[in-house]
Amino acid sequence: MLLIILLAAELFTNALEHLGEKLHISEGVTGSLFAALGTALPETLVPLLALFAGTKNANLNQEIGVGAILGAPLMLSTLSTCLMAVSILPKRGLRGHVSPERSGFLRDLHFFLFAFSVAALAMFVPQQWPYARQALGGLLVMIYLLYMVLTIRASKALVAEGNGTAADEKMFLSRIGLPCNGWTIMLQLSGGLALLVYGAEGFIDGIEGVSGLIGISALLLSLLIIPIATELPEKLNSILWIRRGKDTLAFGNITGAMVLQGTLLPAIGITLTPWQPRIEVLSGVLVTLLAVVWLRLNVRRQGLGVWALMVNGLLYLAYLLITLKR
Repeated sequence: MLLIILLAAELFTNALEHLGEKLHISEGVTGSLFAALGTALPETLVPLLALFAGTKNANLNQEIGVGAILGAPLMLSTLSTCLMAVSILPKRGLRGHVSPERSGFLRDLHFFLFAFSVAALAMFVPQQWPYARQALGGLLVMIYLLYMVLTIRASKALVAEGNGTAADEKMFLSRIGLPCNGWTIMLQLSGGLALLVYGAEGFIDGIEGVSGLIGISALLLSLLIIPIATELPEKLNSILWIRRGKDTLAFGNITGAMVLQGTLLPAIGITLTPWQPRIEVLSGVLVTLLAVVWLRLNVRRQGLGVWALMVNGLLYLAYLLITLKR
């Protein structure tokens, strides 16, 4: 199922690049919205399918859902950014820099920090206050809609400055003789989405079996293992983009997915699960916020230092020590 998810994400993101080029939109929109939505589908679908169409064990479904929702931004903000730095270390060096488009990068970080802080505070709202929890969930949805509007609004100026999306590779369907037009782009997008749904459904069933075999809770497994698998599309695409010098696409893919995962997915968790501050959950939230604050503090005019991204990998190791020690 993991291989199916990876194949589906490749089909999806390849078509998204061509869609962005055809629509004449900026790399920021393509990375932060289109690519983020596309490559975030696996980790988006896993909690949704777990909660709405998972196993017969409702408690297991909730643990998988909460773990997948909170584990995704944890993985992206720590391990994924570190792996990007490692991939360019031989070429740029420890004192080198990565330079995503500054305004979009800062917008992503600011929106995520605010939204994820709201999601964290919602853990302390009692379940006996359903309307308060629903209001917080609704607030998170509104935050994401505002984020989309501001990101799209900034696109025209960025394209004029030379930050338009350009597809590096031919669309997969074009390689078998089909023309690259709106219909074939949508056909490839639809095929990738269908494969993602199929792979995510099978992945949930596999998690239930693995959890029983190795004797750890589905929540902890979901926090640690599911994101490694479901975040692979973001990791691989961002590593490929940053090695090609496309820093804006690489980081937009990561930070745009984080905004999605810090708003819409917690909104689902707040309204449909207990959403309680268990130690493994709360420690993951705090490490995630610390990692993003660290990125924000280290943004300079020339970009982010490669060494600063490496520190985020140490934060992930710290989280592993906290959770596995228990």
